[in-house]
Amino acid sequence: MTNPLRELEALGQSLWLDDIDRGHLRSGLFERLINEEGLSGATGNPTIFEHAIDHGTAYDEQMRQLIAQGKDAQAIYETLAMTDVRHVADLLRPIYDRTEGQDGFVSIEVSPYLAQDTEGTLAEVRRFWQTIDRPNLMVKIPSTPAGVPAIRQALASGININITLIFSIENYRQVAEAYLSALEERSAKGQDIGRIASVASFFVSRVDVLIDNLLEEKMKAVGASVEQQKLKVLQGKTAIANARLAYQEFKRLFRESRFAALNQGGAHAQRPLWASTGTKNPAYRDVMYVEELIGPDTVNTMPLTTIERFHDHGQVRLSIEDQLREAKAQLVALADVGLQYDQITRQLQEEGVQKFIDSFHKLFECIDKKRKVLQQERSVLGK
Repeated sequence: MTNPLRELEALGQSLWLDDIDRGHLRSGLFERLINEEGLSGATGNPTIFEHAIDHGTAYDEQMRQLIAQGKDAQAIYETLAMTDVRHVADLLRPIYDRTEGQDGFVSIEVSPYLAQDTEGTLAEVRRFWQTIDRPNLMVKIPSTPAGVPAIRQALASGININITLIFSIENYRQVAEAYLSALEERSAKGQDIGRIASVASFFVSRVDVLIDNLLEEKMKAVGASVEQQKLKVLQGKTAIANARLAYQEFKRLFRESRFAALNQGGAHAQRPLWASTGTKNPAYRDVMYVEELIGPDTVNTMPLTTIERFHDHGQVRLSIEDQLREAKAQLVALADVGLQYDQITRQLQEEGVQKFIDSFHKLFECIDKKRKVLQQERSVLGK
């Protein structure tokens, strides 16, 4: 039997895992995903990290050491996360070497508390880059107004960047411009541009979650069933339409003469990455955000559950350029019913930053709670 996950690679799409968990590293699950499923990258997830600390013991031993050193919650988190990231980077290093620096990356994100702080973001990016010290590391920076200049400066200084929380095509253009101008700056100085890597991460399912809710509100407000049906047919379609149109913009930007000149100097395209691809609405097919966004020079970073489901019943086809006319019509139809694309994508980014802040806050609370438990254990044992 064929493996649908392996078929993605044949169509030019890389499979990354949206989860770094020490339990998976110790059990050998992560290596199995590399060897059997074609996994070629990973991104950290603070929510899953918090769950692993709260519901398991994999981090307890190192936490005891850090508590004894007097570390606070943030320092404990960073040390635990960087330990895992180094381990994952080393497991992925053969892929990085085999692909000559085009794949095999692991990502760690800057604090979301710095999302509106360019200089603070840059300082943390540099600190992570130097401390983790792996060539196949990517540091995540959100594509906020303060994040974009930090992205450009980090790339220009030779740091690989995973750009997150992209929702709009205009924001994507800003991100691509930051990448291209950073490469041009390095090239003008005679610096290497062949080992600079970046991905532009579009958050997919969250688009449908918000728009579907807004359409539901409008359906409740209209009495006529004909009007309700007009709104209902728009549900569950915008996220895929948006990503497909973004891919068209990617192709345009990276086929122009500007990038061609950089490519001759060894530069690689900044690949689109589809993030938040687990289906949140049980009414929709559970692997639709994978099946409908398959194409060359892309990455799909999936939760473990989505990987398992796609392995079980995913259907593979070159789908990223399907129904482009319908994709454009979807955005026009939303505007016709009073849903403004720019306003919605801006709201999604603002909410995305806040969700990351909430996740970090919960994570730090979890670490403090665990620290008290471990300190009590130590006190009892000491007696």
